[in-house]
Amino acid sequence: MSAPNNPYDPVAVSTLEPEAIDAMVAAALTAIQGAADLDSLKAVRLAHAGDRSPLSLANREIGALPPAAKAEAGKRVGSARHAVREALESRLVELEAERDARVLVEESVDVTLPTGRAVHGARHPLTTLMERMAEVFIAMGYEVAEGPEAEAEWFNFDALNVPPDHPARTMQDTFFVGSDRSGVVLRTQTSPIQLRAMLERELPIYVVAPGRVFRTDELDATHTPVFHQIEGLAVDEGITMAHLKGTLEHLAASMFGEGVRIRLRPSYFPFTEPSAELDLECFVCRGASVGNPEAPCRTCSSEGWIEWGGCGMVNPRVLRAAGIDTDRYSGFAFGMGVERTLMFRHGVTDMRDMVEGDARFSRAFGVEV
Repeated sequence: MSAPNNPYDPVAVSTLEPEAIDAMVAAALTAIQGAADLDSLKAVRLAHAGDRSPLSLANREIGALPPAAKAEAGKRVGSARHAVREALESRLVELEAERDARVLVEESVDVTLPTGRAVHGARHPLTTLMERMAEVFIAMGYEVAEGPEAEAEWFNFDALNVPPDHPARTMQDTFFVGSDRSGVVLRTQTSPIQLRAMLERELPIYVVAPGRVFRTDELDATHTPVFHQIEGLAVDEGITMAHLKGTLEHLAASMFGEGVRIRLRPSYFPFTEPSAELDLECFVCRGASVGNPEAPCRTCSSEGWIEWGGCGMVNPRVLRAAGIDTDRYSGFAFGMGVERTLMFRHGVTDMRDMVEGDARFSRAFGVEV
């Protein structure tokens, strides 16, 4: 025997009356049409179609109706909920279309406007200057020679007449690859290129050797552990110091203008004999500041001359190490720092500016030094 139905309470199910259902639908449709954006529509969906919405709560009351009334009430509530869902979906389509149209306008790109390109870099002035200096010698018939930066100790020191106990061969000045017994160093000058040229080329030899060199210096305004040199070598019959001086005068005029003078001061280098320090006449005061306290020169410290590099006649021992007959051939060699030349030419006061990689420094020199 079945249990009796729960007593029917007309007040408890008043929300299922047609008027109440229509009011719920009307309220939902009004809220849906009033949703101005997708976030507002989401809030309306929760309020009028969520689990705690009036229509959902009314749907739960259907179980309290007499069996004969359940079908009609279920149909009425189901139709109302379906109408609300359709209204929500229709409004969703409208709002998404409005959003997409707004994005197209707000985020549109005018392809005719200049693009915000990244700032271009520039060739480093040291590279350009090395090429310019090399071109001076190419015009005189020299060839550009190259060599490895990790060099055999024999090429870097022994063959250049640098004895084993020379201070330059200690760890204080030289970067050794592996250990100080490895026999391989990071070249401390581009002079090994000259020696390789003498071993590999037919006489006479006229070469210029630009390149990067390494020494264990601290980085400061006037020193850097990695810098650039350019060296020249001429080996031929009858080469004298007069040829060397004329060559250096031509280079100085090409770098600093016609009329600039040079001088050679006696000095000592293991791979040249006789050797000389190469001085450049101050290109700012032209020597006028010497002994003139009323017109001092900051460039040369009122000395009238600026040290530029070293030079001399190739030591016969170096020529013999390369298998060259010193009774028939002689030669001269010279070298100077490219950084120092750049500082002289353009008034650069801090060598650190050259190694920091700031494109603004390079762009200031343009495409040509």
